[in-house]
Amino acid sequence: MDATIKPIRPTKQPEARPAELDPAEFLAAAVRADQPRPARAEAEAAVKTLLAYIGENTNREGLLDTPRRVVEAFDELYQGYHQCPAEVLDRTFGETAGYDDFVLVRDIEFTSQCEHHMMPFYGKAHIAYTPVERVVGLSKLARLTDIFARRLQTQEHLTAQIAAAIDEILKPRGVAVLIEAEHTCMSVRGVAKHGASTFTSRYTGMFRDNPAEQARFLSMVRGLQR
Repeated sequence: MDATIKPIRPTKQPEARPAELDPAEFLAAAVRADQPRPARAEAEAAVKTLLAYIGENTNREGLLDTPRRVVEAFDELYQGYHQCPAEVLDRTFGETAGYDDFVLVRDIEFTSQCEHHMMPFYGKAHIAYTPVERVVGLSKLARLTDIFARRLQTQEHLTAQIAAAIDEILKPRGVAVLIEAEHTCMSVRGVAKHGASTFTSRYTGMFRDNPAEQARFLSMVRGLQR
């Protein structure tokens, strides 16, 4: 009697739904004024420990001020923890002459730090939203991007936070966010693939529900580029 081999059919999994972001992530500063933090001297001592770990002589002339410089650089690179996204978007303007199409700000350059290796990733954000009666100053979308970028991030989370903040605070008819970036944790270490770009997107409202609006957004982002 011949044996019959039946193909194994994978069990159908329930459709995954995207996790909702905690509003605290995009409505307030990430660091509370009363939150305990190490002293600057402790932070500088930690940098000195890392220098010793890689085999450096922390007492040589070129490294004497490095712990201080690194901590000062951290204050600049991670200033987004102390800034409030909601405050950036809180002022809007109503003089739009009945404008009812989406507003697109393209090629917003940013630099962020990967939360897995604390190495930079950098690129451009393209943000569109369809306002309801009132609009926000164009520079505010760039400032919002910088606030979230100047925290430890993944590109996926950065994309979701920008979209969620605009959606929650401005209450537009829809939001579209597209981010393209190169990650140095992939280009200068590990697989070392220079020039590889990562694209992430997030759509809400009319951009999520209407493929034609998504296509028009992408066409304007890509079609007008160099």
